Amino acid sequence: MNSHGRDIKIFTANSNPILAREVADYLNLPLGKCEATTFSDGEINISIGESVRGYDCFIIQPTCDPVNNNLMELLIMIDAMKRASAARITAVIPYFGYARQDRKSRARDPISAKLVADLLSTAGANRVLVMDLHAPQIQGFFNIPVDHLVGAPLLSSAIKEMMGDNKDDYVVASPDLGSVTRARKFAEKLDCKIAIIDKRRPKANVSEVMNIIGDVEGKKIIMIDDMIDTAGTLCNAAEAIVKIGGASEVYAAATHGVLSGQAIERIQNSPIKELLLTNTIPLPDEKRLDKIKILTVAPLFAEAIERIYEDKPVSPIVT
Repeated sequence: MNSHGRDIKIFTANSNPILAREVADYLNLPLGKCEATTFSDGEINISIGESVRGYDCFIIQPTCDPVNNNLMELLIMIDAMKRASAARITAVIPYFGYARQDRKSRARDPISAKLVADLLSTAGANRVLVMDLHAPQIQGFFNIPVDHLVGAPLLSSAIKEMMGDNKDDYVVASPDLGSVTRARKFAEKLDCKIAIIDKRRPKANVSEVMNIIGDVEGKKIIMIDDMIDTAGTLCNAAEAIVKIGGASEVYAAATHGVLSGQAIERIQNSPIKELLLTNTIPLPDEKRLDKIKILTVAPLFAEAIERIYEDKPVSPIVT
């Protein structure tokens, strides 16, 4: 590809090289030569093995676990490219770490998502490409352009295939009140009814009471969220919707599979029949369960990168 006089190069560090390679393959491009290593004291060293002068550079690096290492690799790589006279640097961050720290929920809390946005700009990023930010308003933390992709079309397409012509048997459920808007949009895509799981603690040290809002009895439930971290909320909600609501089957879908702590054990022991995730975060072999199905976001990111490179709008693929 050669547009507006600049050539394009795709780079990655250590956080998700498999996804980066997939994206590069879709674009019929090689991955740029770059090595991210660590000195014996833990400092990160970036070595770019080819010229980037005058190039449109895209660095694919989700800031997943280990979050701080992956973030520093990205920042140092951006700085290296800026100092090597890259024409434009786009930070492609399929999963944006620190996104849950987007506001002050208590006195003296940091707003770490804003700090990370400032660090990316200061390092020299000219624009950012992300997917399913935990809080969409984080886009406003940046003073550079942000393209925000969504995983819902990919997930809903896979679920539609599973549903076939039996959509009346399915109900989309929000595992908590915070995900209601996401669940409603997802239900519209599938043309399904919606249910909400409302959990509340009557008073301190009293166990949570689950209320199911909506008719789920005998239905196949699709629980939707943007990310699954420890899977506590998701698995508790799945159990409640079966035991209290009388649902017949439970499926779950999310863009980001953080899967930390006891997540894998909880998912394995839960009533969830199948969990759909995307590969924004790499899933190591020890976390792979038969009930987890991975969908690739590579074609979506490849198209977005091509559009950004050619100065075309990204909005047509954000539906």
